Amino acid sequence: MTDPRRRIPRTDRLLGAPAMVAASERLGERRVRAAIAAAQDAARRGDLDPDAVAATVERDLATASPASLRPVLNATGVVVHTNLGRAPLSGAAVTALVDAAGYTDVELDLGTGTRSKRGVAARAALLAACPAAEEALVVNNGAAALVLATTALAAGREVVISRGELIEIGAGFRLPDLIASTGARLREVGTTNRTHARDYAEVIGPETGCVLKVHPSNFRVEGFTADVPLEELRAVCGDVPLVMDLGSGLLAADPALPGEPDAASALAAGADLVTASGDKLLGGPQAGILLGRGELVTRLARHPLARAVRADKLVLAALEATVGGPEAPVLAYLHADPAVLRRRAERLAERVGGTVVPHDGRVGGGGAPGVPLPGWAVRLPEEIAAPLRAGEPPVLARLSDGACLLDLRCVPEDFDGAVAEAVLACTS
Repeated sequence: MTDPRRRIPRTDRLLGAPAMVAASERLGERRVRAAIAAAQDAARRGDLDPDAVAATVERDLATASPASLRPVLNATGVVVHTNLGRAPLSGAAVTALVDAAGYTDVELDLGTGTRSKRGVAARAALLAACPAAEEALVVNNGAAALVLATTALAAGREVVISRGELIEIGAGFRLPDLIASTGARLREVGTTNRTHARDYAEVIGPETGCVLKVHPSNFRVEGFTADVPLEELRAVCGDVPLVMDLGSGLLAADPALPGEPDAASALAAGADLVTASGDKLLGGPQAGILLGRGELVTRLARHPLARAVRADKLVLAALEATVGGPEAPVLAYLHADPAVLRRRAERLAERVGGTVVPHDGRVGGGGAPGVPLPGWAVRLPEEIAAPLRAGEPPVLARLSDGACLLDLRCVPEDFDGAVAEAVLACTS
């Protein structure tokens, strides 16, 4: 009897097939070879008919993406979802990013043909959106913005900070460790729950590089507490630079987020420099934003570390389009009308079953901890959550009290039908 493995197609023949050539152009030959090898191995083990190898490879590659990241429908009600990449970009930002993917005039003056300054348009957009700032600088993320500020202002000197603001940020990184890595020395003042202006005044001196005020993220301290407002702290600092780490990235106050600091208010209150993230409440790409006094921002821009943390052309393009363009999805989701969310949830429930229940969304990403975003969700059995995540497209729901909750706040309305189809596929 002839060994059936002899019928397994050779790699070179498979690579020459029109479908494989097209797949190689789209995904790369290495990816296609890996798919061919996997199917051939399955045939050698007897798990796949040798005559089905070519069709199997073609089918697998037809739905393959050049990258492993998959678009996910966010039905959790959490607007800035860190595990889902934080802020989704606006259509304008996506277009700008794609346009910038090829050769661009990122550092070229097309009129003169000479080298120009990087990020001029993104800087102009930020200054137009935050007139309280004299100058702006964009780096590659929020942590980099803070590291650059403390390095340029306080390396070898002291950074004065309240003990109540020594926070831990995402992935276990702690603010004290981050600052210590810059060569600055932390000078802690006050206590966890109460810090007064006199605590700062007693330690500010010739060794003080800057005073740092940090907005706590993901938690609140309530009860017997005391904090020093920026206006009062400004008076205590004298000529020492006062740096405010906003974190969330609001450029102006948002009535929907009471108590959440913003760049314009912080600068007006006396901060010399504010740092923030671009991919949180600003709704743009991952970026670190520095706004403030012209002399300080220029000093940071000229520091050698600025070259190591500079933003690339894709970030600059997407950030400019976010700041100067139409409303970002994050803002639309934050201000979603609860009545509209209820009608959408009811339509979804009519198609898939389940119960419409009140559900408060959240800002996420460390922004506005404890602030509810009133809305509605469709309550389904808990066991449907896993197959929803494994579907196409994947749908991420919230698990609460033994139920799977589908909150459409962060799902574009055009995709409500896709959510319904995903649920029906899991229950049929």
